[in-house]
Amino acid sequence: MSSAGLLTHAVRTHGWSFIPNQILPPLLANVGFGAILYTSYLQTLGRLHKPSAESVKRVYPPPPPTTTFAAGCAAGAIQSVVAAPLDALFVRFKPTEILDGRYKSMWQYGFLKMKEIGMRGFLAGWTLSFTKDALGYGLFFATFEYVKAQSYYAFITRYYGSLNPWNLPEDDLNRVIRPHYTIEPSFLLLAGMAASIAQQFVQHPISLVQNIHYRSLAAYDRKSKPRMSIAEHLKLYSSAYLRTFQQGRARANQLGCWRNWLYKGFLWNTIKQVPSTSAGLIIFELVRRRYGINAEAARIQKDGYDILLR
Repeated sequence: MSSAGLLTHAVRTHGWSFIPNQILPPLLANVGFGAILYTSYLQTLGRLHKPSAESVKRVYPPPPPTTTFAAGCAAGAIQSVVAAPLDALFVRFKPTEILDGRYKSMWQYGFLKMKEIGMRGFLAGWTLSFTKDALGYGLFFATFEYVKAQSYYAFITRYYGSLNPWNLPEDDLNRVIRPHYTIEPSFLLLAGMAASIAQQFVQHPISLVQNIHYRSLAAYDRKSKPRMSIAEHLKLYSSAYLRTFQQGRARANQLGCWRNWLYKGFLWNTIKQVPSTSAGLIIFELVRRRYGINAEAARIQKDGYDILLR
């Protein structure tokens, strides 16, 4: 049954209250975390690259990949800190607890579970989440900005710079070349796809490790006690990482090597992620340009011509 079919069946069975009680909380959380991610990226990029802080529609010359990577890492790190409570709730969530009536809604589940596991439960597994988000979004934004800007500028410079006067339309004989309007949207779409693929190279293998590590969180919650010292918690937590490594090594040995296990299912998972991730980046770029400040059009000079960047 499709997602729409499941939602329809749930509404018919539990009524319209199913949407605000069960669907709305994680939906609002994801929207909020996405807003934090992109806002953090733009603010950090503006501090690392002064022209990007001016909020113009087009930044030329664009920021270097090292700068966008650093800004993406910072944004991913900030999101991982804010999202730590949600991750802790997600990995401990059991659908049967809702179906059996133990929790009447996701709101109640979140409140009671947070009270049960406490702050230390939130931070369990956060190191993996921090690494995955920081490196993943660093590659994500660096790849997107590089393909969208540097690759696009290099293409039009090479393509239009090789034209001779007799190959240009009459209205372009004033030595100003306006690239075809479909070229830049094509690079924008390509940038979104490339960024999603680059991100999966980091996040896919770490997610597999997380799946193993999070299964030990239930045992961690049972063994931990409110009056345990910090040293005792750290000892218990470090043993969970050791157990994760041992289980991962066993699975890697079954498939021949670590690479075979860490990238198992990579292609299919990436195919599923590319459309939604690309759409999110395209919307992000369109909104940034829609509300950007109009500035003088940038020009690339090549072989006596000015390539106009509108």
